[in-house]
Amino acid sequence: MNKDSLSPRELGMMLLSLLSVIIVLVIAFNDETKESIRLLILLDFAICMVFISNFFWGLFKSVHKGHFIRDHWIDLVASLPMIEQLRYARIFQVLRVIRLVRMSRSLLTPFLQHKRETTVTSLLVGLVTVLTLSSVLILLFEDGVAGANITTAEDAIWWSLVTISTVGYGDFYPVTMEGRVIGAVVIVCGVSFFGIVAGYLASVFVSPEEEEKLHQQNQQLQQRSDELERQLKHLHQQNEQILARLETLTPAPAPVPVPTTPTEPDHSPDSPTTP
Repeated sequence: MNKDSLSPRELGMMLLSLLSVIIVLVIAFNDETKESIRLLILLDFAICMVFISNFFWGLFKSVHKGHFIRDHWIDLVASLPMIEQLRYARIFQVLRVIRLVRMSRSLLTPFLQHKRETTVTSLLVGLVTVLTLSSVLILLFEDGVAGANITTAEDAIWWSLVTISTVGYGDFYPVTMEGRVIGAVVIVCGVSFFGIVAGYLASVFVSPEEEEKLHQQNQQLQQRSDELERQLKHLHQQNEQILARLETLTPAPAPVPVPTTPTEPDHSPDSPTTP
């Protein structure tokens, strides 16, 4: 893919970058000793792992490693979770993708051309977003309520993972009405995500057979095309031979006689007279 074209993976990373920038801003203007802020720090660390994995995956898939590092080094720097000041460099990643969006004539074309990458990217972005929002909201609504058992950042993340996977161990559960609404939304999202995963896995196993059939059909069409081309070439040679034979059998046209005009006698006085 051209480096000036927009891929679904780059657009997904831009959305995650926007989410991470919001998280970093919230962390910067709040006390890190709060449990909700500690939860955001853990979530930001997880998002950074996604960015680092995306960078090395792109480096592995790239043909020109040096060009890729030169164009995407800022992504690696912004993905370092230990240095808070460098996290603001994700804004440059967002701006770069926005520039690609403006240069692209159509946003739907890359999504339709790379359906598998679009599916995986959408699933990843949706999963990270739902886990982030659900864990933060459940901790905000449940923390400090009498009888609540989701009171720490680790409890909130564990509850979100268990709920979105529709396992439901029952060790952590919401006790407020708001928390139960959040749990219901997370369960519906989890069912939808696993439906997408099942469809994606089915396409992975079915698509090779369809591609093999299409390849065989293309080979058959190519063979027929080559056969027709040979027949046309043979007919062209036969036509040339027939035309050559007709030229040998056709007699040459007789020369057309040129009419001559009679000469008039010369009556001048210098001309000799006959006796």
